[in-house]
Amino acid sequence: MTQTHTSAASAESVRASYRVRASELIGRGWLNTGGENITLEDLRGKIVVLDFWTFCCINCLHVLDELRPLEEKFAEELVIVGVHSPKFEHEADPDALAAAVERYEIHHPVLDDPELTTWQAYTARAWPTLVVVDPEGYIAAHLTGEGHANGLEVLVEELVAEHEAKGTLHRGDGPYVAPPARDGDLRFPGKAIALENGHFLVGDSGHHRLVELAADATTVVRTIGEGVKGHADGGPDAARFNEPQGLTVLPAAVAEQVGYDVVVADTVNHRLRGVHLGTGAVTTIAGNGVQRLLDVASARANESGAWVSDLGADPLNTSLSSPWDVVWSDKAGAVIIAMAGTHQIFSFDPVSGAVAVFAGTGTEGLQDGGPDAAWFAQSSGFALDAAGDVWVADSETSALRVLRLNDDGAVAAVETGVGEGLFDFGFRDGEAGQARLQHPLGVAVLPDGSVAIADTYNGAVRRYDPVTRTVSTLGRGLAEPSDVLLDTSVDGGPVLLVVETNQHQLVRLPLPKEALIVDEGAAQTQRAATPVAAGAHEVVVRFSAPKGQKLDDRWGDPTQLKISSSPENLVLDGGGTTTGLTRTLTLNPELDGGVLHITARAAACDGEPGGDIPDHAACHLYQQDWGIPVVLDEDGDTGLTLDLRGLD
Repeated sequence: MTQTHTSAASAESVRASYRVRASELIGRGWLNTGGENITLEDLRGKIVVLDFWTFCCINCLHVLDELRPLEEKFAEELVIVGVHSPKFEHEADPDALAAAVERYEIHHPVLDDPELTTWQAYTARAWPTLVVVDPEGYIAAHLTGEGHANGLEVLVEELVAEHEAKGTLHRGDGPYVAPPARDGDLRFPGKAIALENGHFLVGDSGHHRLVELAADATTVVRTIGEGVKGHADGGPDAARFNEPQGLTVLPAAVAEQVGYDVVVADTVNHRLRGVHLGTGAVTTIAGNGVQRLLDVASARANESGAWVSDLGADPLNTSLSSPWDVVWSDKAGAVIIAMAGTHQIFSFDPVSGAVAVFAGTGTEGLQDGGPDAAWFAQSSGFALDAAGDVWVADSETSALRVLRLNDDGAVAAVETGVGEGLFDFGFRDGEAGQARLQHPLGVAVLPDGSVAIADTYNGAVRRYDPVTRTVSTLGRGLAEPSDVLLDTSVDGGPVLLVVETNQHQLVRLPLPKEALIVDEGAAQTQRAATPVAAGAHEVVVRFSAPKGQKLDDRWGDPTQLKISSSPENLVLDGGGTTTGLTRTLTLNPELDGGVLHITARAAACDGEPGGDIPDHAACHLYQQDWGIPVVLDEDGDTGLTLDLRGLD
């Protein structure tokens, strides 16, 4: 397949020849501006990066962290504007957005764009999308996905030099106004576990620490961690975390052997940490702090379309990506990790230190099958049942999944209990095939074998019965419940302990004798469908390596395109995975429409075009998943052009 790309120099020439004026920023309101509305005219003279994001999206959260060093380095020349264009219904709630802006410590203005008005004006098609606007108000670049930090830095430096010479660059403070600080013992807690002493250990993610609560789930017994964002090992007053989430207690024999009792998913540090409960000492046990994409030196497409690479034998020299939850599995003899950032499930053996892929190809979506064929989407919560199988809250597909384990602890199959796909959600009980959740983050197995689900964006706790394959509601009216666990310490029978993230507390929820049956309907992510003509349809993904990088063709074509559709027969020909960034599809004339699922990847390394890549050059993997709603129309488009990294 023909490879499509342009050099950085030719892309710069295109940008100079065809100047496109940036569209005005229109939405419901602004955050982080002290109540002031902002226009592009107000930002004239600044380099502006529009970050189209939605707070459910792990890739968007990665980009927030990628942008922070740029904000600091170019504090007087650059203004980043977050354009929040929601995927889920709950994300359109202004209070929920305000909480997310606070939770993720966003230090730039944010436009609330619930109707996707500005999203559509800039022809955004995926979360995250970045658009660079120069000081004169013209679009300089259009980037999709994560991993663009180095290229953005080079581009901003060029724009600073160009507009300083022209006299069109204005230095000085931007329009950001900090919101008031929040007090309290907990701040956006994420996950909790029960300890043998009857207490609870909480991932206090907003304070970047762990908190041990007494049996009343309120009284603070002690804290572990300095409470400052960062990474440092040491005692309970010196250690540092960065938005810790999931926790799991190791069996006593394993804990004695390795010297720590609890494993913590230190999410934004991209590490696992070990905690000794007796002393409160914290140590790093896996992860080197570098966010894992893929090993671009060895990762290439295999026959199933997955990019594979060896994780290596040294856990402290292994890259992880936003581990969100952890659970110890006796069957596997390992800690199972929800590796949200790569849409996979990993395992970690505390004794040997081995880190391995447990299940998932890395493609974002919902697909069942064996461990090397299954797709996940930002898995965020775990629970084990009596058989040792692992139940999974697969948040971006609003799904409940389960890993069926063999007696040897390996994954035999991945199955879906509830859920339809990346863009399907709702609040509907009843038969599992038509039931809907909305971005669940936590699960717990109940005494009767049913599964309680922290249905986060519905503000509810739901129940799935695997025997009758039905869904019901145990409680609602909660503020983003992100975890749920069975609490047997209360007299009169077990209750559920719910981590209510946006109320900054843990609450007990009695198990009702009869669950509610709720039907508020099913929904899909509301984005404008693209009219396309049936028959031949050309897909082109544009990619230009940043200045100072070149495509890494040492092992063959370094680009990959994977295309599928919902329904499956929308694409009659041209689906599957191949190298290259162009593809001709045949679209089914018998259908009204559907969704095209497109994944593009490109590997580039430091080096000048025309020259060799140095032996120890830094390499970068650019990747993005798109779900493009289409409607069949005889007057529709016969081609689709997407930007993985394009300069305008």
